[in-house]
Amino acid sequence: MTVTDVARESVASALEQAPVVSHLNPLPSYDLADHPVPTGREEVWRFTPIKRLRGILDGEPSDARLEWDTSVPEGIEISTITAEQARELGELPPNERPAALAVARSGGAALIDVPAELAPGEPLVIRLTGASVDDLVWGHLVFRIGNHADVTIVLLHSGSARYCATTSFLVGDGARVNVVSLQDWADDAVHLGRDAIRVGRDASVKHTSVSFGGDVVRMHANVEYAAPGGEAELLGLYFADAGQHLEHRLFADHNQPRTKSNVAYKGALQGQGAHTVWIGNVLIRKVAEGIETYEENRNLVLTDGCQADSVPNLEIETGEIAGAGHASATARLDDEQLFYLRSRGVSDVEARRLVLHGFFNDLIRKVGVPSLEGRLTQTVEVELAKTVLAGVPLGASLILPVEEVAD
Repeated sequence: MTVTDVARESVASALEQAPVVSHLNPLPSYDLADHPVPTGREEVWRFTPIKRLRGILDGEPSDARLEWDTSVPEGIEISTITAEQARELGELPPNERPAALAVARSGGAALIDVPAELAPGEPLVIRLTGASVDDLVWGHLVFRIGNHADVTIVLLHSGSARYCATTSFLVGDGARVNVVSLQDWADDAVHLGRDAIRVGRDASVKHTSVSFGGDVVRMHANVEYAAPGGEAELLGLYFADAGQHLEHRLFADHNQPRTKSNVAYKGALQGQGAHTVWIGNVLIRKVAEGIETYEENRNLVLTDGCQADSVPNLEIETGEIAGAGHASATARLDDEQLFYLRSRGVSDVEARRLVLHGFFNDLIRKVGVPSLEGRLTQTVEVELAKTVLAGVPLGASLILPVEEVAD
């Protein structure tokens, strides 16, 4: 390593500890006083129906718990640690009130330890099930993945509850991690979640967030880098029905040089009052030279009465980057695609089904868990049967396209 490289990494280490200045992400803090109860007028809360959160943001103590059912490959250990011990492990501090409340109210954290160089042939699966929406449940999970480990982690949420959780993934150098979080709640559930990922040197993380069920689901995925060379792929899929609010927020903090991030989220909406929100934000710090990043969100509106909000953001503090860009579009089914299929003898209903499956399938295939991919495809089919396969008119033409690229 040259003297220049040593100096550059020293600067990077110093800047890593500096506060993140971002208009979409408040400064991180464990102190609840730094995260006041939102009114809904704040930029980071203006899309969220706060009155439907059923008291979560008030932060009342609770002893309620979700039922755990796990499939744990040999070599992986699960234990309980204190919130202070989780902090000492190097988890990302909370940058929003729900995450700070989860740390303060959970009474400790579940530590899931994946040893260095472990490469189990099957995924680690944690099934979290709620019993009642009357239960207010606080959750705090920490996944510690050792250097050069190769593991798939699946979190399955179902049942009914008011669930507020923070989940940290501490990824060691050279590790390969695939995380899938599925929100398949009952219709009355409320889920506020933050997945915070620290990527080690030359490590690779794929994180997929899938939201189908629940009354209000607000998921926040954060990524930062412990050293140069790390890569993060953030994927998402969601399908909102009448009255549902599904919100996904992304924050990729490029605080190290020669790092990469790629974001791709796709969603569909149907039914009166269905509302989806996608907020993407990438911060490229001055030290983050040679990085590559791209974020994309696509939404398909299937019926009238829906609303899809999509806001991509780039905050760039250096011009020495390999590439950065973002794209966003909201549309109805494309008449030309439907006409092409109909002209070849495909029925109207089947044509709509094929187009919609094509919209989702490329992302589903990236999940990397065959059994879960089949489940997601089946769930999409069930959702489509409510409107598209039932012959509900869908309208036509592209609306609200946004494309922006900076190189």
